[in-house]
This record gives sequence, structure tokens and C-alpha cells, in this order.
Amino acid sequence: MGKFIPYEKLSKKKKRELDAARRTVWTINPVTRKPENPKAYNRKKAQNWRNEPPDSVLSFSFRLLTPSRCR
Repeated sequence: MGKFIPYEKLSKKKKRELDAARRTVWTINPVTRKPENPKAYNRKKAQNWRNEPPDSVLSFSFRLLTPSRCR
């Protein structure tokens, strides 16, 4: 075992090596999670109507509103 050298007096390269050795990988995410606010505006949800197929009720009501001679 080598001589003890205080952290402040270590070279930049040795500090990096020591810091990298001290770091560990978290098994869980330490960030606190909370559910989304249901009252908040969600842009992704607002654009989902474009991806949805048209409702059958809408097409049925459209057929009822069009004159019979156009069919």
C-alpha cells in the first residue's frame, strides 16, 4: 500500500480515476416519480384524434343528413 496523499493534492488524472471507482450504478432510479396531473393539458393526447379512425356514428349521421338523390 502506498503513502497516503490527501485528495486535494492528487493529480487531476488520479482524482478522475478515484472518482470513477467511487461511482456506482443505481439499481433503481433515484428520481422521485409522481403520476401525471389529469387536469393538465397534454399535447400528445390532443393530437391523437388525427390517428384515430373515423367513428361509425359520424359516418352514419352524415349519411342521414345527405339527400337521398345524392346516394
